[in-house]
Amino acid sequence: MTAPQRAGILGLGFYLPEKVLTNQDLEKIVETTDEWIRTRTGISERRIAAAGENTSDLAVGAARKALAAAGVSPEELDLILVATMTPDMPCPATACLVQEKLGAHQAAATDIAAACSGFVYGLVTASAFVNSGIYKRVLVVGAEVLSRVVDWKDRSTCVLFGDGAGAAVIGPSTQGEILSTHLGSDGSKVDLLKVPGGGVGQPASHASVDSRAHFLKMNGSEVFKHAVRGMSEAAHVAIEKAGIRPEQIACVVPHQANVRIIEAVVKHAKIPLEKVYLNVDRYGNMSAASTIVALCEAVRDGRIKKGDYALLVAFGAGLTWGSAVIRW
Repeated sequence: MTAPQRAGILGLGFYLPEKVLTNQDLEKIVETTDEWIRTRTGISERRIAAAGENTSDLAVGAARKALAAAGVSPEELDLILVATMTPDMPCPATACLVQEKLGAHQAAATDIAAACSGFVYGLVTASAFVNSGIYKRVLVVGAEVLSRVVDWKDRSTCVLFGDGAGAAVIGPSTQGEILSTHLGSDGSKVDLLKVPGGGVGQPASHASVDSRAHFLKMNGSEVFKHAVRGMSEAAHVAIEKAGIRPEQIACVVPHQANVRIIEAVVKHAKIPLEKVYLNVDRYGNMSAASTIVALCEAVRDGRIKKGDYALLVAFGAGLTWGSAVIRW
């Protein structure tokens, strides 16, 4: 009897808005400097969605490229998962809008709300569906328009984030084989990173708008500490579950939040920094889109080649974290 084939990545694609917002541009908006931003975060610029360009639009742009790369038509999809913390609207799921725009009328569709860990959560979910035999083709998208939920009067947060989308088609394959995964969360730390307004706990009102409750709030120093701890643990667990050694990892694709966080994580994981793929300087933190866009670029640029082991690791609000080892 033939063993069931493990889930793998059939195709990748990403989409970025055209508008570039540099640190010099931000100097004209808030009290900050290019030097301050670069030395503390490693970010030089980020992309900003155009007026009328929503999360579903970015998601569809990335999805079409991933489907083309996989040789899969929208009608062949069984499930669409969109990881986002910036949905087009609270209801329905942005994934349903993506399904309609793609013409993927045979696919079930839902969103995943795990903030910056969202794509990894989606990848793990898709892998489970494929490995179980329930579905054959799953589209996983990480897409964000964070420029509409950051407070452009808050210099500590508005400099960090950007907009973008990336997508992967998951199905039975020995190419991009997903060898191991790990997910975690800590709901006791929800107040460290959140958008407090807009849900039933604090519905939209004049008071919520006046208090700027609909914008992202973050305790940066605490998030930094827990991000290093969570991502380091996730990296260790995924590598161990894959049955390989840290030195066998050819490329680390981390959530692109902050260069200093990434440096601390790979030091804990005993992986040289030169093995890390970085694009945070060009895009900033794109939340759920961050890890998948970096993976797309790492493969495109030859940083991940056939037979290589790649480590994906992410951390986000919730708190949430996740990791995966993929054999390319």
